[in-house]
Amino acid sequence: MVIKTLLVSLVVIGVVAFIAQQIDPSNAFAQWRNPGARALTADQFKGLVISGLSQGVLYGLIALGYSMVYGVLGFINFAHGEVFMVSVYTGYIASHKFAANGMWESNFLLCLVIVLVLATTVATATAILMERIAYRPLRNSPRLIPLITSIGVSFFLQNAVLGFFGPSTRSYPQLPEWLSKQYSIITFEISGTKLMVLAVTMVSMAGLWYLVERTKTGKAMRAVAEDKEIASLMGINVNRIIVTTFGVGGAMAGVAGIMFGLLFRAVHPMTGFLPGIKAFTAAVVGGIGNLGGAMTGGIALGSAESIAPMMILEPLGVPGVTQLKDAVAFTVLVMVLLFKPSGLFGEQLSSEDRP
Repeated sequence: MVIKTLLVSLVVIGVVAFIAQQIDPSNAFAQWRNPGARALTADQFKGLVISGLSQGVLYGLIALGYSMVYGVLGFINFAHGEVFMVSVYTGYIASHKFAANGMWESNFLLCLVIVLVLATTVATATAILMERIAYRPLRNSPRLIPLITSIGVSFFLQNAVLGFFGPSTRSYPQLPEWLSKQYSIITFEISGTKLMVLAVTMVSMAGLWYLVERTKTGKAMRAVAEDKEIASLMGINVNRIIVTTFGVGGAMAGVAGIMFGLLFRAVHPMTGFLPGIKAFTAAVVGGIGNLGGAMTGGIALGSAESIAPMMILEPLGVPGVTQLKDAVAFTVLVMVLLFKPSGLFGEQLSSEDRP
């Protein structure tokens, strides 16, 4: 109860101080806590919203893999962030091959489609191999064992990539000028890269929804998630559906990896660690096992990371607020778990996991 009160009080005081700072940057509270305070302009606030949204949809895409695997097998695959990292490296290698022969500039859209397909294929294959080699032999073990195994797989992939590419940060090729330009949409200034990230995410989410809700494979996934034994008795190949679930989750991480590479243009062996942890946080915030909740949780988390430091912490005079976005992300997790332990949209559990 004390922690709840402290967190709510902090948020309320920060928001009130922000509003007062917007009205009068030289008010008494601002002079006491943040003497150099300045009001945010409308364009600055809109920029924070767009940045949070573009970051959040990437968390949401990765979180879909966590939720799908949890919904079917009931455990958290902590190596999923490394599947994302493998796709970012795949995109890096392929994009530089295209840049070397000039295609990256002369025919960018074709190159992007090829890179996206290639990275998604590699990420899907990585996720399937992970399930087949590391998790299937442990299918009937206590749930803690595959959880610990997933951490080991995560370290293995990180160090394998470290051995191949070294610890240095690699950069994607320069993007075409038209993709770096700012476009005005409903008074929001948004770069072509962020616009592409949002568009690709919407298409990917629509495709996943269609797969899960409108196809036989999707119905089989939902049946296996509900009760594996009964699904098997009804003639569903449970092993095939579990492999498909890992593959689809890997494909979503593959799409997110290419969008991340184009948005931030940098990759290193630990690239998947923080996005993976935050995507897991997003899945918990939205409601673990809930696909819509995973995307909503990702957007909420990304928006909180972008807006909360300037809207809550900066008016309170906290130094270095731009460096505290990771702390904000996990504070959001704590607050959601304190007030709604099952997540914003509730968990979707199989019959054996229900109380």
